Amino acid sequence: MIINNLENRIAKALQSPLYQKISDLAEECSIPTYLIGGYVRDIILERPIKDIDIMVLGSGIEMAELLAKRLGKSVKVTVYKNFGTAALRYKGLDIEFVGARKESYERHSRKPQVEIGSLQDDQNRRDFTINALAISLNKADFGTLIDPFGGIADMQAQLLRTPLNPDITFSDDPLRMMRAIRFAVQLGFTIDDEAMEAISRNASRLEIISRERIIDEINKMMLTQRPSIGFKLMDRCGILPLVFPELAAMKGVDEIDGKAHKDNFYHTLQVLDNICQTTDDLWLRWAALLHDIAKPPTKKFIEGQGWTFHGHEFLGAKMVPGIFKRLKLPQNEKMKFVQKMVLLHLRPIVLAEDIVTDSAIRRLLFDAGDDIDLLMKLAEADITSKNETKVARYLANFKLVREKLKEIEEKDAVRNFQPPVSGELIMETYGIPPSREVGLIKDAIKEAILEGEIHNDFQEAFEFMLRKADELGLKRIK
Repeated sequence: MIINNLENRIAKALQSPLYQKISDLAEECSIPTYLIGGYVRDIILERPIKDIDIMVLGSGIEMAELLAKRLGKSVKVTVYKNFGTAALRYKGLDIEFVGARKESYERHSRKPQVEIGSLQDDQNRRDFTINALAISLNKADFGTLIDPFGGIADMQAQLLRTPLNPDITFSDDPLRMMRAIRFAVQLGFTIDDEAMEAISRNASRLEIISRERIIDEINKMMLTQRPSIGFKLMDRCGILPLVFPELAAMKGVDEIDGKAHKDNFYHTLQVLDNICQTTDDLWLRWAALLHDIAKPPTKKFIEGQGWTFHGHEFLGAKMVPGIFKRLKLPQNEKMKFVQKMVLLHLRPIVLAEDIVTDSAIRRLLFDAGDDIDLLMKLAEADITSKNETKVARYLANFKLVREKLKEIEEKDAVRNFQPPVSGELIMETYGIPPSREVGLIKDAIKEAILEGEIHNDFQEAFEFMLRKADELGLKRIK
């Protein structure tokens, strides 16, 4: 990476009147003030910016409150006394003020003992050299870049390196190991060999980190263009089996009688990267990651047939709630969506391999409902064969499936349909309470519509109900 016109990039970013106001305030209060951390990194890398971190050699809370008064009555300050920080929102930007600090850690906790520190102390405590950069907002040297650890050189080399001993950096705050992997994926950087070895040595320290913090890093990784890079790094340094044992269990290939199955770990990561090219939906991406999660426990070798994974979609759907609960992912409609996608992910592929019947299309529409388009995206992402002829055949068949879906939906309106004859109407018509017969008639009507025996139409369904009830010996009362 070549970073041209570094001074111009900084000068352009500092043109905002906001920084002049902060500089004036720093001068009046005699409080040295600096832009620091990720904000400086993103100025130099010309990445989108929403958060501004400002470090002062004094009280960050006091500085934030004074600035808010100058920016206008509508600007409110949120104070976090326990952390010695204050935040305000101004013109779409989240601005956080913090006093320079020095940190020390105890072995059992990632929460540091904090002391007032110098600029150097504050830069020493940063996770990576590219996040230890500072820009002065002081009158005497406004706009000067302070780079004590070679962060700019590391950006040029696209390298993630810790300012100090990586074993200490990662042991003090083990979440930094997950951040290293996330930054590597987000920025397309390589983790320094010494840092990577330190992550391997300290991986077990993640046990003191809350699952909420870990999953936050994983979700940020999942929203990149190639999340596979992150999961491969997690595997390489020994983090994956600690955080996500079900995914780690997918690794490897078994062979019997010269027959081997594909490595489901790498297949899954390819499917995940494929889906990332077509959607930003985090939960569809999770569905891609989990679609084959039950292949290890369902794997079986059958003589004369080879390796099978029968029922992995059913078991996988059952595994989703447990995985979501353990990883602290939401236990709500998002989870149910992922479950549904895992359960149904083979259905479009089966249709693409066989003659597409109207009945099969109706059933797929009924089961997938409004998520049918997302399911088709997942199924298409699941094609990872290196056989170009096979891939072309699948894609052509998927195109046919999509055309049939549109045709059947327009003709039969079965997406999310409820049988036109309700259970209440059946009970009123025959004067019966809720019973097995009511369920049988409702199911028979649904099946008749899905099989194309009758249209999704009230009159046809009502007449079908009369015939079915007659078969069951029910007598109509009106």
